[in-house]
Amino acid sequence: MSDTTTTIVNITDTARDKVLALREGENLPGLHLGLRITGVGAQGFVYETSFLRPEDVLASDIVENHGGLDVAIALDSVENLRGAVLDLSGDGSGPGLVMRNPNVPSPSLPGIEGGALELTGTTEEKIQQLLTEQINPAIASHGGMANLIAVEGSIAQLELGGGCQGCGLAAVTLRQGIEKAILDAIPEILEVVDVTDHALGANPFYA
Repeated sequence: MSDTTTTIVNITDTARDKVLALREGENLPGLHLGLRITGVGAQGFVYETSFLRPEDVLASDIVENHGGLDVAIALDSVENLRGAVLDLSGDGSGPGLVMRNPNVPSPSLPGIEGGALELTGTTEEKIQQLLTEQINPAIASHGGMANLIAVEGSIAQLELGGGCQGCGLAAVTLRQGIEKAILDAIPEILEVVDVTDHALGANPFYA
């Protein structure tokens, strides 16, 4: 069990008071609040909160004290919880907790494996082949698609369509998913730029 001087998760006063009240109801004042990420769902990370007896806190857990509340954060969840805020959901009258997390899961593009596809032709043709045969089928399950607009030197310009246009996670999908696939497969491309007009999408995130 490790203590840290750098706060990983912030807890609002109302959320802390609610948790302390719930803990008092258990009549076990020494319980820790356990926090961990258990997976990824449609809305992002899936969280688990639980009360832990001191003997159930792992040696690898990072323990923070928030105004009399010890919080044990699972080591494998630390990086994805940095900067998150634990708050009460709704108007605060109910017992529900909500995690407001600036971190988002890295989108996975299943079926894209380095070296699995033999690309031929010009740089533009290689990118188009990669988009057609691997990337677009992978993001189609989310209603998205990517189109090559132009190649200027080592920069590829892409336009995202379908469910990716206006999607708040489009930049993440491009940077961590699509761009990585292109850079890994086509070394002459050093950067991928999103030229989509996201204001025209169904869920625009640019004004």
